[in-house]
Amino acid sequence: MNDLAHRSIVLDIDRSVGPLPGRLVLPLEHWQESLRFGCSLATIRRFRGLLDELLPSEYGTVFMGSGDFHHLSWPLIARLPSHRPFQVVVLDNHPDNMRFPFGVHCGSWVRKVAMLPQVSQVHVLGITSADIGGGHAWENYLTPLLRRKLTYWSIGVDTGWARRLGLARAFRGFDSPEAMVEAFVESQCTITAPSYLSIDKDVFAPEVAHTNWDQGRLLTSHALALIDGLRHGLIGSDINGEVSHYRYQSWWKRRLSAMDEQPEIDPAMLAEWQAQQHALNLQLLEAIGARAE
Repeated sequence: MNDLAHRSIVLDIDRSVGPLPGRLVLPLEHWQESLRFGCSLATIRRFRGLLDELLPSEYGTVFMGSGDFHHLSWPLIARLPSHRPFQVVVLDNHPDNMRFPFGVHCGSWVRKVAMLPQVSQVHVLGITSADIGGGHAWENYLTPLLRRKLTYWSIGVDTGWARRLGLARAFRGFDSPEAMVEAFVESQCTITAPSYLSIDKDVFAPEVAHTNWDQGRLLTSHALALIDGLRHGLIGSDINGEVSHYRYQSWWKRRLSAMDEQPEIDPAMLAEWQAQQHALNLQLLEAIGARAE
């Protein structure tokens, strides 16, 4: 693979991504208010058009800043060549398949990706959030689960409700990250399709990387093992979950953020947490580079 295909892209919306070797930085801070947390479908279409204009023909991992921008994975995946099917592997503490009536947001984009004809399957790994528990069952989009286009891989979450609805095959529950990693890597032995990898660092335990969402239990070693288990290469990847602070101008986004109970960021710890994030980014990039097509 040539150097351009390895070159990381930084969608610099919130100035949270540290310096990466050979990166291409796209200054997009003026999009922060309209994109952060969620946006209309018209806005995401305009942003997709911008990506088509600005992104080079070949590039490596895309960094998008805070996990508040995880829905930008959708246009990144949708613009990939569709001549062969591929699976999408998401490391995330949340399913990102929740109902959102106002367009798309960082917790609803997985449904959009599962609907793409070139996507054979979506796996969301590392969920410890109650979002897939019985109390939030009604908030999950059921169609991709029923059609076996989406599988949740969770740790320590009671998902008994799914069995009662005939969704047991779409829910893989485990007692530990180690058991989940082992099962997923084993499942990949029969997969021949390449993968797109999307990492939200809220899937990690706080001692690995602090984020501005409630966090999971994965350690760096677990993520590296999952990446290594993608035997048929990566056709693309993105990373988000950086920690950044922003006050919304619009009242409704402030309200939605408060309803999701996003943790407050300690300004005194921000620099230390961002340094921690940067060190993890470098480790993830090395592992992804070994699997890139």
